Amino acid sequence: MTPADRDWLLDLTHAPSIECAWALHVARMAEFGFDRLFYGFTRYRTQSSLGDPADFLLLTNHSRDYTDVFIGDGLYRHAPMVRWALDHDGACSWRVLAEMMTSGSLTPDQRRVIDFNRSRNVVAGYSVSFRTVSSRAKGAIALTARPGMDQDAVDALWQAQGDLIVLMNNLLHLKVLTLPYVPPNQSLTKRQREALEWVGDGKTMQDIAIIMGLTQATVEKHLRLAREALNVDTTAQAVAKAAFQNQMFVLDI
Repeated sequence: MTPADRDWLLDLTHAPSIECAWALHVARMAEFGFDRLFYGFTRYRTQSSLGDPADFLLLTNHSRDYTDVFIGDGLYRHAPMVRWALDHDGACSWRVLAEMMTSGSLTPDQRRVIDFNRSRNVVAGYSVSFRTVSSRAKGAIALTARPGMDQDAVDALWQAQGDLIVLMNNLLHLKVLTLPYVPPNQSLTKRQREALEWVGDGKTMQDIAIIMGLTQATVEKHLRLAREALNVDTTAQAVAKAAFQNQMFVLDI
């Protein structure tokens, strides 16, 4: 590891926001030759679904016309490397896609994903699937090589520096999980957040009303609006979801 790598690692650990951490990571991965990245994380995975896309934490520097189709049209549900990431931990060369095509094991939907990626010059790269201790959570990142860099070149690069690249991506993932992330239209007001925090501390409605200097009806209103903002049915779900998003008990947001 070079002094520049150590400096980058320190800068990432000190990043004050997801946007800052992501910008650092995008720039560093580009130096390796990966000019397009796609990071995804969910805490709402089930046996048959990754959960509501509105709840995904997605970070990418792919173009809008790519993400509108890959995410907006649901192609990710059939992407072979997404399937691989769900079933495995660690890093995987996209060489397996060529092997799947040669063996004839791809479904029509999977072929459609590969054809779409080829049309957008997403043809060579690596995927990293992050280890988790929860059956509900999963995160992964797809590293797309710059145009003109074939899979042989990517694999040679990985042979030489793959351990460092995995380390950097693992650190990015762990850093992101510590920072506030609010999906569109799920931001809480200060009062909604405060009311949820007191619920999380086990306070009753009467306790919260006294602490916040409000009537119980007003506290209930804040909690109802918090549930609506977070798109959940119960206050317990709202507390859990706001905590997952790091919207609660933070110094600055």
